[in-house]
Amino acid sequence: MAISDDMMIDLDDVHLTLPSEAGPVDILRGVGLSVPRGETVGLVGPSGSGKSTLMAVMAGLERPSAGRVQVAGQILQDMDEDALARFRRDHVGIVFQSFHLIPTMTALENVAMPLEFSGVRDAFAGAEAALGEVGLELRLRHYPSQLSGGEQQRVALARAVVRRPSLLLADEPTGNLDGATGGSIIDLMFRLHQAANSTLILITHDPALAARCDRIVQMRDGRLDAAPPLAAD
Repeated sequence: MAISDDMMIDLDDVHLTLPSEAGPVDILRGVGLSVPRGETVGLVGPSGSGKSTLMAVMAGLERPSAGRVQVAGQILQDMDEDALARFRRDHVGIVFQSFHLIPTMTALENVAMPLEFSGVRDAFAGAEAALGEVGLELRLRHYPSQLSGGEQQRVALARAVVRRPSLLLADEPTGNLDGATGGSIIDLMFRLHQAANSTLILITHDPALAARCDRIVQMRDGRLDAAPPLAAD
């Protein structure tokens, strides 16, 4: 079933069940969610509720057991692994809490990598421009171990947005940072989202951070519930 061109994400009755020694475990239990292009969504809920798994399903990193996952007009469960890799390359940027930088590569090389995989001719020029956008133009040749936590997350953010993805997924991107550094990273992420007109799905435990999004959805026990109204100032 096709969806409108202005819809970035359409999840219909998505289930994910994984085996365990104690028997099957239901991680996602009939999730339905539609997100228009350009919207920002705060995904909140307790630890273990399925938020990160849902993000992995949206990115094509995890296959659902049942239901339909349509992202950027493509049905993900119909794709093989090579097609999913190309889909992520062309459409998705991911920012993880733990950075996931390659320690033997400089900041410039880490950010250039997705451009090189895409066959971009001037990959290093593009990476340098992206690092400039996040304020790291003087740290291009530094390795992750030579960077602060905030600087490493800026490199990870530059890598996620360097190809101007239509979908930006962020899983607790400030979880390993102090308050002031985390705040600057979030400000930067929203600016880059607006510049690229991307759709942003932000997983967070911080109600104030979720409140910056256009909409909040709450996950509980593998299901999405309507989030409680935001408290008035």
